[in-house]
Amino acid sequence: MRKKFLQRNVSFFKPIIISVSLLGFFAFSLCWEGYGQVLKGTAHAESLSTPKATWKVLHIMSYHSPWKWTDDQLSGFKDALNGLDIEYKVFQMDTKRKSSEEWKQKVGKEARELIESWKPDLVYTNDDNAQEYVAKYFVNSDIPFVFSGVNADPQKYGFVGSRNNTGVLEQEHFVESVQLLREIVPKVHKIAVIFDEDPTWLGVMERMKANLDKLSGIEFISWETIKTFEQFKHRMNALQTQADAVALLGIFTFTDETGKNVPYTEVLRWTADNSRLPDFSFWKDRISYGTLCTVTVSGYEQGLAAGKIARGILVDGKSPADYPMKPTVKGEPVISLVRANRLGIKIKSGILLTAEIINTFEWEK
Repeated sequence: MRKKFLQRNVSFFKPIIISVSLLGFFAFSLCWEGYGQVLKGTAHAESLSTPKATWKVLHIMSYHSPWKWTDDQLSGFKDALNGLDIEYKVFQMDTKRKSSEEWKQKVGKEARELIESWKPDLVYTNDDNAQEYVAKYFVNSDIPFVFSGVNADPQKYGFVGSRNNTGVLEQEHFVESVQLLREIVPKVHKIAVIFDEDPTWLGVMERMKANLDKLSGIEFISWETIKTFEQFKHRMNALQTQADAVALLGIFTFTDETGKNVPYTEVLRWTADNSRLPDFSFWKDRISYGTLCTVTVSGYEQGLAAGKIARGILVDGKSPADYPMKPTVKGEPVISLVRANRLGIKIKSGILLTAEIINTFEWEK
């Protein structure tokens, strides 16, 4: 009886069975294909999110090491990249101690050749000569460049609008430094400004002049570019009766009677020994060698800000063009108490409590 029932109804159930089987097969196929896409998508996401194991970073110094300004920038940069596996290579252009155009061209070419041969994942350049003689030759290349300590307008180097250049501008605390000087020596009214021949100072001078209206009761009696150490000494002697204070900015490329560069530390020591005028600058290292005071640009903060940008480029895959080129804003008051004592200046305790105090000349340590 059962056999006859199945025989009579098999033609009825057969299409249904086949349809259900096919439906199940297609459903399984779709599920498997979807699962495969999930696996594929997961692998792709992991490949995007997994950072590269090791990066090569080339640091091109405009100047040299050991020098606090340069070393502080690199220290801040490395701290911002802490925890990453990075192979660093450092190239020192040494253009403060060797300031001729011939040397800058030669060492700039060597740095560019190193970039081509070593093929870094990122180049960190600091100060203007590294931009002028190296970085500007790689504008819109595939290698990201991050700078710090740049005084000039980035447009000078072709960085504005480029896809691979960004960084941190160095804009001095001019108004704040003059105000600190006047707190220390209220009688200051006439100030002379000294530069050397380095083109870096053109941008500094422009920014200073643009902010003169923020300083009342102050007259800047001269803006002088000096070539030799002998010329500097002669001019400083004359200023003793012409000015109330001196801004010692460019003091690196002075030459002696043989044409050899005179170290800036020697220039500052001579000044501390021979000048009775209070002086100021914009960088902390000058204070250790006898300059009276500054509200300094922080080299560490410059490097730290540049390092944060580099981290975003290397780890997060951001474009340098995503980062605006802007200055750090933190300034640090620094006073040489030993120089103040030599000049017979009594500084109020309230001023000393707000500043870092230098108690000895560097050459006495």
